[in-house]
Amino acid sequence: MKKLKTAILATSIASLLSIGVTQSAYANQKTVDLMSAQLNVKYTVNDNQANDHGINCAALGADWAACNKVTISLTNKGSAINDKDWAIYFSSIRMILSVDNDQFKITHLTGDLHKIEPTDKFVGFPAKSTIEIPMIGEYWILSESDIMPRWYVTSTNATPKIIANTNTDSDNLSAFVSPINQHWKRTADDHNILMTPVNRFQYNADIENLSAETLRGQILPTPSKISIGNEDITLDSQGVNLVLNGLNQDSLAVIQTEFKALNIPITQQGFKIQATIEPQQFSQKQAGAYQLVINKDKATITAYDETGIFYAIQSILSTIYVDHSHTIPTLNVIDSPRFEYRGVMLDIGRNFKSKQAILRLLDQMAKYKMNKFHFHLSDDEGWRIEIPGLPELTEIGSKRCHDLTEQTCLLPQLGSGPDSNTSGSGYLSRQDYIEIIKYAKARFIEVIPEIDMPAHARAAIVSMEARYNRLMKEGKEQQANEFRLVDPTDTSNTTTVQFYNRLSYLNPCLDSSKRFVNKIIDEIASMHIEAGQPLTTWHFGGDEAKNIHLGSGYQDLQLKEKVAFKGIIDQSNEDHPWAKSQACQAFISKGIVKQIEHLPSYFAEQVSTIIKEHGIDHMQAWQDGMKHADSAKSFAVDKVTVNFWDTLYWGGADSVNEWANKGYQVIISNPDYVYLDMPYEVNPKESGYYWATRYNDERKIFTFAPDNLPQNAETSLDRDGNPFTAKGTLNWSGAYGLSAQIWTEDIRSDNKMEYMAFPRLLAVAERAWHQADWELSYQKDREFIQGKTQYVDQQKLRQDWVRFANLVGQRELAKLDLMGIDYRLPIPGAKIENNQLNANIVFPGLIIEYSTDNGKNWHRYTDPVTIKKGDVVSVRSLSADRKRISRIEQVNE
Repeated sequence: MKKLKTAILATSIASLLSIGVTQSAYANQKTVDLMSAQLNVKYTVNDNQANDHGINCAALGADWAACNKVTISLTNKGSAINDKDWAIYFSSIRMILSVDNDQFKITHLTGDLHKIEPTDKFVGFPAKSTIEIPMIGEYWILSESDIMPRWYVTSTNATPKIIANTNTDSDNLSAFVSPINQHWKRTADDHNILMTPVNRFQYNADIENLSAETLRGQILPTPSKISIGNEDITLDSQGVNLVLNGLNQDSLAVIQTEFKALNIPITQQGFKIQATIEPQQFSQKQAGAYQLVINKDKATITAYDETGIFYAIQSILSTIYVDHSHTIPTLNVIDSPRFEYRGVMLDIGRNFKSKQAILRLLDQMAKYKMNKFHFHLSDDEGWRIEIPGLPELTEIGSKRCHDLTEQTCLLPQLGSGPDSNTSGSGYLSRQDYIEIIKYAKARFIEVIPEIDMPAHARAAIVSMEARYNRLMKEGKEQQANEFRLVDPTDTSNTTTVQFYNRLSYLNPCLDSSKRFVNKIIDEIASMHIEAGQPLTTWHFGGDEAKNIHLGSGYQDLQLKEKVAFKGIIDQSNEDHPWAKSQACQAFISKGIVKQIEHLPSYFAEQVSTIIKEHGIDHMQAWQDGMKHADSAKSFAVDKVTVNFWDTLYWGGADSVNEWANKGYQVIISNPDYVYLDMPYEVNPKESGYYWATRYNDERKIFTFAPDNLPQNAETSLDRDGNPFTAKGTLNWSGAYGLSAQIWTEDIRSDNKMEYMAFPRLLAVAERAWHQADWELSYQKDREFIQGKTQYVDQQKLRQDWVRFANLVGQRELAKLDLMGIDYRLPIPGAKIENNQLNANIVFPGLIIEYSTDNGKNWHRYTDPVTIKKGDVVSVRSLSADRKRISRIEQVNE
């Protein structure tokens, strides 16, 4: 009986405890629900030059003593919230250095993820009131897109909820981000020009509107040689008869689809386009070379290879307008590509992109004769490809959600929020990837996969740790360690460029790391074989395997003589990656590597052996991953190519030569010209990172001289809008190629990817295919600087740009409309003088509209318009099909 009473009592206590937990969870969920619905976040930038205005940024540990002042305002729209059991999680791409409100503390977790919590001094969120949290952050907040969406609230045992006014996947952040306005300058020496309608009008002043006759027969990208005849052939009714001998059926189907998209039928009775492959007709062996003759009877293509046939057809299609009668001119073209490598790098690690968006990108690459798709498939923030036998890579590494243990997903980053239903999550199945390769192959595009290592590997590492934990619980220790990527003895204190800890660095001293690499290459190579495009190039990654706190922008607090412009930190607690790994210390003691910093390049050499064993003879990497190797001959493969990404104004115009002189093939990939994640223009409303440059617009890219980097100092400015000097002091053997990069930290949607890529990618394609006559040959020790040297023929450059801008505006953008590409529409330039509105646009042919009543009614602009005093004038541009509009801006007199 006593035992029964004891059992009943125990059951009753358990029930009461269970009720208590349930009631507590309910109360906490109620708090989360209230806060997510009632709180409004407002993020306001107060000062981006705080070090000049009384804040000791160096003492706060800011890199290069650069810091900003911002205010987070939390407005409670409803009843009072007094509970203290809550936390607000949010992404901040800038490290938060101090908080000036003792009711709150802000903690950095990993990457950009931060947490706001109440302190003991928290008095609640009073009803209908606002609480401000002033804080100091590192660096600058110059673009509204720097602030990430989806701030969320959680509490013990509660389901996280996104704060309603921060819940967006678009760039429309105005619901919680205050306009940056006058705080758009990085430093007092920032001489960039803010792009307002008036400044834009001046910038576009030398662009004239060319006639259709002037543009007749022009091809983009520009051929090596072209002569245009006087006659036109109309294709509308008769269509075309494609007799393309030697072209494979998949590529033929692509071409047929392109003609049909323009409503040009494929018929036996149509205008004959006949092609043959005759490599003996070409003095140089160059893939993609062709000769094209169009007369009134037929078009004849003589090609070096299949690719040459495909590109010749693209040239014919290039001459056709969407909205005109479908005519092609008689002409004679001799053409071949400037660079063997004409590429686009797409990052889907930071934010996933759909297969459909990737296929649309490949379509446009093919139209403009780009042939290398560098596919960045992994990063700290996500693993994006299915690997048979390693399910954790996609089950965990492809997802971001609020799991502090990271056993089911990665922690949220880049505004992805607490759930796995945003662009922070996603992956390509094995079949998806095979389909992408097949699609690219039919368009003569090589897919070059990149699995970034040894840094930027956090998604893989966390996934393999989850695998390790699972198998250890199953008692399978040997299997658990088979692909483990971290050394459990490694306690190194390291911080990556994007604020991750040692779990961002795959350990290069473990055999299990090499087994992992071998497994990944083996599986991806098998996908390429199945797709019919065997893997011939493997991209190792290799970038940024360093501790940022040991960089030159910091100094140790123990230094007796400190400089004012460096952050002060305790560097005695900072380690190089893997410094405390016993496995790597053994490498040092055995003399396998000379010092710990050489490990990334050592690992690159080891991986090159694995690549060679898979029958792959070409290895590619970001250049800093190879910096401690003696030369390209240090690697097992036959060819080693580097993506060169030093900025020119920090010495890149000369350091590029070192790589060529060490035997590497060099792909020009400079962030200050061909990174398409940088803003289009200097304006806080224009999104994009800007660590390398404040803008990369179409004109800047078009004027880029990729095979003579010093020349660019005469035609462009540095990050702060100031002239810089450049010269090459070494011999230069020439670039292997040119590549545009699309990093996606703040590119969350497919539409945003297309906005950032197009139409800029057309200018990249032009420079990759065609060397203009205003581009100078490299000359050792020749020095260039804007405003002082005059080597570049500016008149030729301007005329070439005007031609290109007119072709884009009058012809190419309509083709992008036809294919559903969500490209960026430029905002018109406009000024009001003497009560007259004058407007222009960078791409003639686009529609300009103006409003005099704050956007209620719009009118087409063709010529100067009289404006009444007091009218509020706004301008915008429209696509040719009038389905899309640009950002609207007001014109100030």
